[in-house]
Amino acid sequence: MNKFWIILSHTYMSRVKTKSFVISTVITLLLIVGMANFQSIVDMFADDQADKIAVIDETNELFDPLNQQMENTDENIQLISYEGTVEDGKNAVQDEDYSALLVLNYNDSMLPKASYFANNISEAGKQMTLTQQLQQLKISMATEQSGISEEMLAMINAPVEFQADALDKSAKTDEELNQARGIVYVMLFLLYMSVMLYGQMIATDVATEKSSRVMEILVSSASPVTHMFAKIVGIALLGLTQVILFIGVGYLLISSKKDELTGGFFEIFGIQDTSPTVYLYAILFFILGYLLYATLAAMLGSLVSRVEDVQQLIMPMVFLILIAFFIAMFGIGTPDSALVRISSFIPFFTPMVMFLRVGMLNVPVWEVSLSIGILIASIILLAIIGARVYKGGVLMYGRSSSLKDLKKAIVLSKKE
Repeated sequence: MNKFWIILSHTYMSRVKTKSFVISTVITLLLIVGMANFQSIVDMFADDQADKIAVIDETNELFDPLNQQMENTDENIQLISYEGTVEDGKNAVQDEDYSALLVLNYNDSMLPKASYFANNISEAGKQMTLTQQLQQLKISMATEQSGISEEMLAMINAPVEFQADALDKSAKTDEELNQARGIVYVMLFLLYMSVMLYGQMIATDVATEKSSRVMEILVSSASPVTHMFAKIVGIALLGLTQVILFIGVGYLLISSKKDELTGGFFEIFGIQDTSPTVYLYAILFFILGYLLYATLAAMLGSLVSRVEDVQQLIMPMVFLILIAFFIAMFGIGTPDSALVRISSFIPFFTPMVMFLRVGMLNVPVWEVSLSIGILIASIILLAIIGARVYKGGVLMYGRSSSLKDLKKAIVLSKKE
């Protein structure tokens, strides 16, 4: 057991001290800080000066109502009546006296139309705002011409009343589904990125030690099985260190900006009102998913002797993670489909897909228990097979980029 802890601590400390780990952790923390202060950063670089747009109203009727509508919006746009010609207005825009020129006129139906001139029309925001306000003005004038009252127009434009009620009393309400959908999105991405990142890290770490012949020393002092699980736990602690840092910094920022951050991002992603059960399932499936893929990654990493061969050999594992992720993304919209329901019992898909189901639906306890049981049994089976492959694989040198070497590794393990 002492050898286990020595290998574990060596794996953890050697990774923690690497520049890649430190830099990636610092960058992620800066991103978290940036997201928490996003609005403050935007306000810092925002130009408080209103965009002045020259308006030539050839109808002598449209400027006032349009200007009144613009004043009722939150847009930082100031309309200024321009008395010169269109050419003079274009020259003024080119001289940067105004940010743009808007020419108002009537079409054949005596309804508003406009021409917009600017040095650069890539800023679609101002154009969209002006278009929306002109559209409202056009609707108002068309309504008046047709004799339709404003009350009738408001009734026509009002959204249809549509209420969805679940007959199954245990089914989640639409509000609960929206809350769950957001947190499921977040957790799926975290699970996907973590399993992908730390799984590849384990395989690369094993291959690195083999390429430097350190493995021969390690195997002679500790059994390959001890070495494999020490690697898995060591990288797990490495990931846990990052996660604790990220969650800790995020929590401190949220606590300090609680009033500012209430609603918005947290309301959209359902972080405020999500059931604690969802978080417990997220932790459970995260740990089980990591153990499953980490064992597989360590087994595959033991088959290669060069770091450059790792990516090619673990490609099947990457495909499994991608398939699970895409099924889960598909299931966000249809969590009760047959594909999602069946794939939630397939061990390599269970961590993401079953978590999706328990987050979005009221899944029977026996289904969740069965999927977790199958997943745990698969981890144990994979650990037994992986230990044998690892035991023989760490003694294999030379170029290896085929899964056929699994058989060779098992044969070697029997000779020990």
